[in-house]
Order: sequence, then C-alpha cells, then structure tokens
Amino acid sequence: MTALLDIVLPVFLVLGAGYIAVWRGLFSDAGVDGLMVFTQKFAIPCLLFSAISTLDLGQGFDWRLLLSYYAGSTTVFVLGILGARFLFGRSMADSIAIGFVALFANSVLLGLPITERAYGIDALVPNYAIVAIHAPFCYVLGITTMEIATAASRDPLRLVTTVGKAVFSNALMIGILLGFAANLSGLQMPGVVGDALDLMIRAALPAALFGLGGVLYRYRPEGDAKVIAYVCGLSLLVHPAIAFGMGRLVTDLTTDQLRSAVLTASMAPGVNAYLFANMYGAARRVAASAVLIGTAATVLTASGWLLLLP
Repeated sequence: MTALLDIVLPVFLVLGAGYIAVWRGLFSDAGVDGLMVFTQKFAIPCLLFSAISTLDLGQGFDWRLLLSYYAGSTTVFVLGILGARFLFGRSMADSIAIGFVALFANSVLLGLPITERAYGIDALVPNYAIVAIHAPFCYVLGITTMEIATAASRDPLRLVTTVGKAVFSNALMIGILLGFAANLSGLQMPGVVGDALDLMIRAALPAALFGLGGVLYRYRPEGDAKVIAYVCGLSLLVHPAIAFGMGRLVTDLTTDQLRSAVLTASMAPGVNAYLFANMYGAARRVAASAVLIGTAATVLTASGWLLLLP
C-alpha cells in the first residue's frame, strides 16, 4: 500500500498545495482563474494536440476499450438519474445534473498524471483514446437528456445547436480535433514548433493540478450528504468496477487497455460536472461538493484499484 500511495500522493500533494495556497491567502482567486485559463485553454489543448497528432489511430482507438469505459459511463449516468429521482426525490433537472456528475470523470487532470506515475508515459495511449471522445460523449449525452427531459428545446435544430456549441467551443475539444487533422494529414511539425509545444506540455499537468486545488477551495461541502455519497460511490466504485468487469470478462482488453480504462473510470467527478450543473441551475451544491469530496477520496480509491489491476 505504501508503494501505491507513493504513486498517487504526489499528484494530490500538488493539488493540495494549490488548495492551501488559496486558503491561506498566498495565491489569489484571480491568480487561480488565470492559471486555469492558461492550462485549460492553452497548455492542455497543446498536450492533447501533440498526443493525438502522433497517436497510432488503428492501435489506440480499439472499440473494445471504448465500450468497456463508456458502457460504465452510461450506466452510472442512468443510475445517477434514477437514484436522485426515486431514492432522494429530486426534480428531473436536478436528477439529470446529478447523473452528469457521476458521468463526467476527471480523465485529464487526474487520470493522466496518475496513470503516468503508475505505469509510465508509454501507457497513456489508451488514456488519450478515451479522452479524445470524453467531452463530446458526455456533453452530447447530458445536454440532450436535459433538453428533452425538461422540454427546454422542442426544436430539433435548436437542440443540435445547443449541443454543438457546448462541445465545439471547448478548447480541449479544439486541441483534439486539430490533433486528428494533423494525424490524418500526415503533417510534420517543424522542430522549433515541436520544441515550443514540449515547453507548454511540460507545464500543463503540474500547473493544472495546482490550479485545480485552488478551484476546489471554493467548493466547500454543504448538506445533501446522502446524495453526495451516492454519486461519489457511482464515480469512484461502480464505474471502474464495470470497466474492470467488461475489460476482463467481455471485451478481453490488453493489460495496458485495462489499466487505462479502470483508472480513468475511477477518477473523481471533474470540474465540468459543476459547470454543467451551473449551466442549468440544477443540483449545484451536490455537484460542487461531489467534485471536492470525490477528489479527496480518490487518494484511497485509486490506490485500491491500482492494487487490483495486473
């Protein structure tokens, strides 16, 4: 267990440093916002562009890997909605927002660094395949369900516009699409451009983790303890359990694929879960608290999944 914590704890120490820095007034809210803009709109898109542009698409995009991960995502989304609606008596809008919290794992800021520390940078190929369709899959599923269930968009054209705007205005998605374009076109980066990208990439994850810690300081847990525990259980235990079972018993994943699918599935809800809840004014307190508490709990749950993985 000590060796497993050696893998996971450094990631959370950087995150915790950001949390403490903001808590103690050593780093301002404005500084956190600026850091997150840099990482989310520039550095991480560069990371994803570089990874996708050099990815062996035939090897990386294995339907079995994506089925193992996204079958679990869809299941916990549905369970989140049903549990919130029928166990906790929440409104339909709240229930869908809570389902989205379970659906949207922090696949980039937590999934990538933990997988890299555990298995090395070469083990990230399946992670990038999952990340490449993560935002579009989650947003299309979540927004479409919300718009239809709440009758906010009876016009199919408006529905498509709403979903498309949410997906394609995302800087991470733009980086991914540009990466696919470079990959499929065979574009070769000039050396100096590649070196500049490498500088941005090296800053991406550490800066993002520090900034995420600062962001989490704003999301103090309040009330709704049972709902928060339920959605964290779906995110941290049920989703990776489904990915593990699918990968071992149904889709026969390789060892690298199984590790990436299960570890990514076991990550806490991402900040985008709160942004989705805030966009619809639904279950914001549950979403914010689940992001914070789930991120803290990932220290233990991710260590447990690492122990079970081959």
